[in-house]
Amino acid sequence: MSQTLQETLKMINVRDISGVVFPISVRSLRAAYSRTLEKAGITDFHFHDLRHTFATRLVQAGVDLYTVQKLGRWKSISMVERYAHHCPESLRPGVEVLDKFITNLAQSPQEPQKRVTEKPVTP
Repeated sequence: MSQTLQETLKMINVRDISGVVFPISVRSLRAAYSRTLEKAGITDFHFHDLRHTFATRLVQAGVDLYTVQKLGRWKSISMVERYAHHCPESLRPGVEVLDKFITNLAQSPQEPQKRVTEKPVTP
């Protein structure tokens, strides 16, 4: 639990922040979630989709997959990879590293290439 959340819960007088924070039934939570989506005009969005968003935002912010796995309680890194979706922009730093490497390689002085020739076979 983040420090910000802990402080917020203390401000609203939640006594025990070590266990269940909001004593609400799954049924009530689903109903509230559905009403909220309806009021916001959001369609075709499921509660489970928030898990994808959670993983994606963390990975795009540079959080390593191991940490995301532990925070989201996924059993394996491969499951995190299914949930965390990269946008094309988040891949740009990797492309830029390759670009710098290729540029440096092209600008570095190179020795003339020696041509490899086969030796004649003598009987």
